[in-house]
Amino acid sequence: MIYLQLSTGQSPAECQFFAKHVFHKICREAAQYDLSTEIISETPSKYGLLSAVLAVSGSRADEFAARWLGTLQWICKSPFRPKHLRKNWFVAVSRLPEMPALPENDEIRFETCRAGGKGGQHVNKTESAVRAVHLSTGLSVRVESERSQHANKKRALQLLAMKLAEHLSQQNQRYQQNQHSQLYQLERGNAVRVFKGMDFIE
Repeated sequence: MIYLQLSTGQSPAECQFFAKHVFHKICREAAQYDLSTEIISETPSKYGLLSAVLAVSGSRADEFAARWLGTLQWICKSPFRPKHLRKNWFVAVSRLPEMPALPENDEIRFETCRAGGKGGQHVNKTESAVRAVHLSTGLSVRVESERSQHANKKRALQLLAMKLAEHLSQQNQRYQQNQHSQLYQLERGNAVRVFKGMDFIE
């Protein structure tokens, strides 16, 4: 299994709009490769997506990922700012480290609480929701999607491990950016895939 991270960084609305299209296209193309996908995390914005992490599994996962890794370019007049002169928008797809070993229990503080939202009386009677906090980094996740506390705890561990991997990747990226201040501009000029117009024709 591999983990693909889609990111817009601090890019404007147009890049966020493009990112949402890219995310859906990645999922559709994965199906054509007979691959299974699972959305690990997704950060939506008013205009589309700020970032997302997708798990991809199957015999052709590496071949598939190679088609997407790098900078993606969208050439189109801004759908939000008609008078804006810029027509080139970029998002990045990177591969996260493999899922690390699940953190040990002594590294995590578990908190339980009643699940909120819809679900009738059952969802509020028991403290089935679980919040897991990684003590050394302060990273946390909250899970209430399952009915049992045990299932939510297991899922929380998995999500926390993924969040730790993403955190490590971001730290590495920041280090590389500090060491190579012109890296981003260089990558923008070397898109691995280019899409054009509001129909995103490649």
